[in-house]
Formats: sequence, C-alpha cells, structure tokens
Amino acid sequence: MKTNIIELKNVKKTYKMGKNQVDAVSDINLIIYKGEFVIINGASGSGKSTIMHLIGCLDVPSQGSVLLEDRDILSLTKSQMAKIRGKKIGFIFQQFNLIRTLTALENVALPMEFQNNYIKAEERAKELLELVELKDRMHHKPTELSGGQAQRVAIARALANNPEIILADEPTGNLDSETGEKVIEMLYKLHKEHGKTLIIITHDTNFISKFRNIARIIKLKDGRIIYGKK
Repeated sequence: MKTNIIELKNVKKTYKMGKNQVDAVSDINLIIYKGEFVIINGASGSGKSTIMHLIGCLDVPSQGSVLLEDRDILSLTKSQMAKIRGKKIGFIFQQFNLIRTLTALENVALPMEFQNNYIKAEERAKELLELVELKDRMHHKPTELSGGQAQRVAIARALANNPEIILADEPTGNLDSETGEKVIEMLYKLHKEHGKTLIIITHDTNFISKFRNIARIIKLKDGRIIYGKK
C-alpha cells in the first residue's frame, strides 16, 4: 500500500509584482508517495521553482493546502517548519550553496550541528563523503573543488540528517554533460538503494530521457500541471 509523504490540494500561489498580482501556480493537486522517484519538468516560468519551495516547506500557499505526512504546513510555526526542513528534507541546489570558508567536511557536518547533533557530526560527515567518493577531498574548501566535486559535497550535505525526502533543484544545471551524468547516477542510487523519496526539478531533457521509464514525470506549463498528476 502506498503512503502519501507530500500532498498538494487545490494549491495556488500568488505574488505581488508592483500593483499587479501574478499567479505563479494555480489549481495544483498532487500526491507524492513515500519512496517515489518524481521528476518535475517545465520551461522557465512554468512554476517549477514555486512548486519546489512549496514542497520543501520554504514557502506557504496563498490558497489550498500543502500536507507533509498528512500535516498541513500552514498549521506550523516558522520554527517548526525550520525543524521539519532540517530533519525531513535534504536540499540540493544548482548553485551548490556551500559555505566558501568551510571545508567539505565542515559543510557536510553543519546541518547536523544545526540539529544539535554535535557528537556524531564529524564521523557521519566522513562516512557521507566516502559515500559520494570524496574521501580524499574532505579537507578542501569549495574553491579547491571542481563543479562535480562541489555538487557531490552538496549531495552528502543533503543526506546529513538522514532525511526521507531528497529535493534537488536543477542538480546538473552548472555541470558538463559527463559530470552531470555521474551526479544523476548517484542520485538514482540513493533512491534505489536507500529508499529515499527523490524529487528532481529540472528542464534537462537528457535527465528526463534517461529515467522516463523509471520515474514519474510531472510536466508544468503556465503554472499548471498538464501531465503526470497520478
């Protein structure tokens, strides 16, 4: 039996642009199941980033409900949402978002320290950097790493608190095709071998083609889902 991990019900998100209001997404109804692999695709301006922010509890809807494990995020305080983000969701961004003054090891340990898990932080950070094949680069800072290596550090950091959901926003966007392919394979391995719910936001057609028969593809256009709701 499938278990819902994320559900969007009649979601609408409106932003103010000067005197005007713009609907970034409208009439979004979507269920993502625990352990599922989902790719959310669409052109620039289709609503991908807005959906990512809503799914990741980085923003709240203007209308409708976003449920994380059947709990409406609108019922949560800011500190509760931050705690959920820290424990339940691992984020991987196109720009890596690593802290330049910290080593790879320190970057990966940081989310655990935010959750007051200081004792095991360094040990687990080392294990995760070995998992992403960066054992020999753990004491290097982001400026001393290639783009692919930096993205693998970001993947390790996303796994720091053993989240149930991995949410990746254009994870191959700043990488060459060969390096991007390796990152894709690593993300899929996390899903397949570790049972993570994997949600990829991308316009990368190679990514979509590679996993068309494995992942559920959800396509957005003009802020609405036009394909792949169920």
